[in-house]
Amino acid sequence: MGGDRTLVVLSDIHYAGQAEQARGLTEYRVISNPCLRLLARAFRHFIWQRDPFGHNQALRHFLASVGQPDVVVANGDYSCDSAFEGVSDDACHASVAECLGLLRQRFTDFHAVLGDHELGKMSLFGARGGPRLASWERLQNSLGLRPLWQASYGACHLIGVASTVLALPVYEPELLPEEIPAWREIRRQYLAAVQDCFRQVPAGRRILLFCHDPTALPFLGQIDAVRQKLAQVEATFIGHLHSPLIYWKSRLLAGMPVLKFLGNSARRMSTALNQAKYWPPFRVRLCPALVGIELLKDGGYYQVQLDASGRQPGVYRRLRLR
Repeated sequence: MGGDRTLVVLSDIHYAGQAEQARGLTEYRVISNPCLRLLARAFRHFIWQRDPFGHNQALRHFLASVGQPDVVVANGDYSCDSAFEGVSDDACHASVAECLGLLRQRFTDFHAVLGDHELGKMSLFGARGGPRLASWERLQNSLGLRPLWQASYGACHLIGVASTVLALPVYEPELLPEEIPAWREIRRQYLAAVQDCFRQVPAGRRILLFCHDPTALPFLGQIDAVRQKLAQVEATFIGHLHSPLIYWKSRLLAGMPVLKFLGNSARRMSTALNQAKYWPPFRVRLCPALVGIELLKDGGYYQVQLDASGRQPGVYRRLRLR
């Protein structure tokens, strides 16, 4: 395909369908310790997202104001995952279906990356939920989400990967014990598919990689074909962290020890930060959540002008969504 392209990247929409809105915020219900519950309320109220179910208007505003880009990539987390079990939960499934429906209806050339909330993610404080095999099957068969995809635009090659599957060793303590063997086999086959995908990228192509959770990047770097093509990776778009402030702090804490004594969330996040020293070769760019975080109101999205000839790198602009 010839000619330059305008690419738009958005992430962490966290759309709430009617069923999830009716369910309400479940996070506090699974926290038995009253002091921890108070801490969670303060964190959400002042820093993270005060009302996680009140941001549907951000997606509608984005759809109305973004214009007519040639290509759109959504980089994961389409629902609030209020049951913490991904799209195996009917309410979460309905939110993802509605969110993707709006995006697919609006944009002709649209690609969707898997986030951790599509598969299921253990609650931050209450240690409930986690990735579910039923979500893995349902997101592909019912929602048409592809765990691995690629698309070419002249000399630009886009690749989307499933971060949770790549980083499964980090998530394994959150899996149901009876599902662990099946997940390990899924990951084994997935790593082989990623290897083949990168091997097929012709020399000289500029690669734009889309990976929701940067926890997966060190695992990607262990794949031979990925390592051989790293010089061709012009940018890797991540989501998950919601705000440039969180990304900056993640880089600051790169290499920190793994915390194994403060619960699952601390273990998972400190493991990711311990390996963050391996992120730079991927030339990471954080696409913030559409609404950012409560503290800064710094939501937005990325716009990229792709030079399909490959002679010039893309022109990257992070735009605020007000």
